[in-house]
Amino acid sequence: MFSFITTVGCMTIAVTGASAAALSSYNVDPNSISVSGLSSGGFMAAQLGVAYSDIFTKGFGVFAGGPYDCARNQYYTTCMYNGNPSISTPTSNMKTWSGSKIADINTLEQRKVYMWVGSSDSTVGPNVMNQLQSQLTNFVDSANISYVKSSGAAHTFPTDFDGSGDNSCSSATSPFISNCNYDGAGASLQWLHGTLNAKNTGTLSGSIVSFDQTGSYGASGMDRVGYLYVPQSCKSVSTVCSLHVALHGCQQYYGKIGSKFVENTGYNKWADTNNMIILFPQAISDSSSHTVWNGGVLPNPNGCWDWVGWYGTDADQIGGVQMAAIVNQVKKIASGSGSTSSISSTSATSTSQTTISTTQTTTTTATSTSTGTLAPLYGQCGGIGWTGPTACASGVCTSYTPYYAQCLPSLANLLVRPI
Repeated sequence: MFSFITTVGCMTIAVTGASAAALSSYNVDPNSISVSGLSSGGFMAAQLGVAYSDIFTKGFGVFAGGPYDCARNQYYTTCMYNGNPSISTPTSNMKTWSGSKIADINTLEQRKVYMWVGSSDSTVGPNVMNQLQSQLTNFVDSANISYVKSSGAAHTFPTDFDGSGDNSCSSATSPFISNCNYDGAGASLQWLHGTLNAKNTGTLSGSIVSFDQTGSYGASGMDRVGYLYVPQSCKSVSTVCSLHVALHGCQQYYGKIGSKFVENTGYNKWADTNNMIILFPQAISDSSSHTVWNGGVLPNPNGCWDWVGWYGTDADQIGGVQMAAIVNQVKKIASGSGSTSSISSTSATSTSQTTISTTQTTTTTATSTSTGTLAPLYGQCGGIGWTGPTACASGVCTSYTPYYAQCLPSLANLLVRPI
């Protein structure tokens, strides 16, 4: 992509930490949670999938990432540029830390792993991904690992449609999302979750919700706002939904490319027809210098997820600040209908497209500007227990769940649009 270390589309979802709503709870099956990511997000997905294998019960997907704990005992660039990083110490660490610093590694036997890389990827590359595969076969049944290599693809997220502003599949340039005639989101979700309904290639039924990514839901190197895609079906407490965490790569955070990773990767198309919520946590540029695992001092100006130890020696272990924040987000989202009691932790895919006609049915309240304090656009305007303003200074008050409503533009300009 993009060097990991060195130096909006049509959907408007920019909000400030002050106006983003509190993260809501939904009726999520704790046995149907997974994670995937690209590049630094791929490294982070592997870290979460290993350290918190008891949380990510369906497994994890890695798009152009690398071995778990790769940069701790060797310089981080060894884990990039199509190198051949050693996996001896990282694999030994997994065994030593099992049941204490990470979840019991025996849990990985029951997990699925999806892997993808482009043959022309020179930023991470097939050799690095091959080492991830070799590492994981020590713990994961080889039959549970799907490893796909796309000929001619560069360091990018692969899709099978043209998203607004996307780059060529053979080019590693911003926004690092490309029509490679391969549905990466669909392939990973179907491998991890099993057979799914055909994706929605028309107008989506659900909504993109911004939430306050601070406090226990945030950490160093993370933005103040994160995003969720919530299908219409999952807004009802009577519907049991699954949850997938989609992690952007370096230079793909919202402040850099706007909503492109949220909209253009294709996750929401599959989520919409399969009662699946998609969580999009957000990193942020950090120009401050930090001591990393190998003792060097590096900034994080490209808003990468921490796979080199920027924010602590335990960055890929239980309690690592970014991983803990993401896991806290997952636990909160999955806490509807008492499901949190079940969530605990230690301290060839079909890409056929079927158009599905859907109708967005949201509850709206007419805007009032006559009296009282008004909620700002994208601010919270209602929900059980809400004591703030219930009218909007701009737009309409739109209800997502009984516990949360948000001021959005008029229905003609809602956040979610067909892509």
